[in-house]
Formats: sequence, structure tokens, C-alpha cells
Amino acid sequence: QVQLVESGGGLVQAGGSLRLSCVASESIFSINAMGWYRQAPGKQRELVARDISGGTIIYSDSVKGRFTISRDNAKSTVYLQMNKVRPEDTAVYYCNFVVDSGRNFWGQGTQVTVSS
Repeated sequence: QVQLVESGGGLVQAGGSLRLSCVASESIFSINAMGWYRQAPGKQRELVARDISGGTIIYSDSVKGRFTISRDNAKSTVYLQMNKVRPEDTAVYYCNFVVDSGRNFWGQGTQVTVSS
């Protein structure tokens, strides 16, 4: 069973930076999309950023210009560089891989807390 393991979360002051990483426990082939989602207390999980093979990258309006998603297919790894973080970015962040068959893989989540 392939597992996705996130790292890089923690406590950061507003205006600071964090870099999240997500790596698969074994190589995954035919990855169609890699992405990051987040869920704040009392709210639904929402898309943060998504990188779809073929060159399409999607960001939520709330993080556009501050966060950058990148991927390394050879390492089955996706990153999220978070700059100029805000208290409203506080949430549990989850990575997601979608393979060509449509199967989804999810990480266990990493907590990001931004203090004001």
C-alpha cells in the first residue's frame, strides 16, 4: 500500500515562510496530478494548489502570488513553498496524488500554524 508522507509543517510567524514536502513511500508511475489541500478547524477541505501533468498549475485565489507548488516526478515528490504566510493560512495541509487510472492517494496531513 503506497503511503504519502508529508513534512515541513510547524509554527511560523505571520510574514514568514515554510516549505512542505510530500513523498510517496514507493515510486508511483503515471502520476497525472499532484496537489495540496488544507482544512482549517470547522471548515471543509479546500484546494490550495494543484500541478497537472502537461503544464497546468492551479492556485486558490487566497494563496496566489505567495505559494508555489513544484514536483519531482522521478522522486514521486511534491513541494509547497509558502511565503508571506498569514494567520488565515493556519490549517492541516494534505498532499494528494492522482494517477492516470483515477486512483487518489492522500497523505496523513501536516499542521501549519501561523501566529500573528
